[in-house]
Amino acid sequence: MEVLNPRVRLAWGVGAVVTAVVVGVVATVIDRFALGVGVWVGLAVAAVALALGVFFAVLRYRVWRFEVREDDLYLERGVLTRVNTVVPFVRVQHVDTQRGPVERTLGLASVVVYTAGSRGADVTIPGLTPERADDLQEQLRRLAIESERESDAV
Repeated sequence: MEVLNPRVRLAWGVGAVVTAVVVGVVATVIDRFALGVGVWVGLAVAAVALALGVFFAVLRYRVWRFEVREDDLYLERGVLTRVNTVVPFVRVQHVDTQRGPVERTLGLASVVVYTAGSRGADVTIPGLTPERADDLQEQLRRLAIESERESDAV
C-alpha cells in the first residue's frame, strides 16, 4: 500500500499550531473573566493542545495508507477510530486535485474523489507530491471511465 509524503506531517503540524493558539486564546479569555488566575493558564492550555496536536499528526501519518486496486480505491486511516474505505470505480463521479497555501508551501497536493451517493460522497487523499496527485487523478479518471464502460456492457 502507498503511504503519504512525510511532509504532510508538517502541514498537519501547522494545523495543530493554529488550533493550539485558538484554544489558548479562548482559555485566556475564559480565565480573565471567570477565574482571574493569570495568562499562564492560557499558555498551559495552548502547550497541551499543541503537544496533543503534534502527537496526533504523527500517529495519523503512521496509519494513513491507500491503494489503487483492480476495481476500486482502498484507503486505511484514523487514529482513534480506524476507517477502511472502499470506493468502487463505477461510483466515481469526478476527481479533483487541490493545493491550499500550506500545501503549496510544502510542495504537496491532495486528490479529492467524488462519488455517487449522499453520505460521505467524497474522499480526500492528502500529502501527495503535485506530480503524484496529477498522476493519481488521471489514473482514477481512466479507471472510472473503463469501469463505466464495463458496467454498461453488462
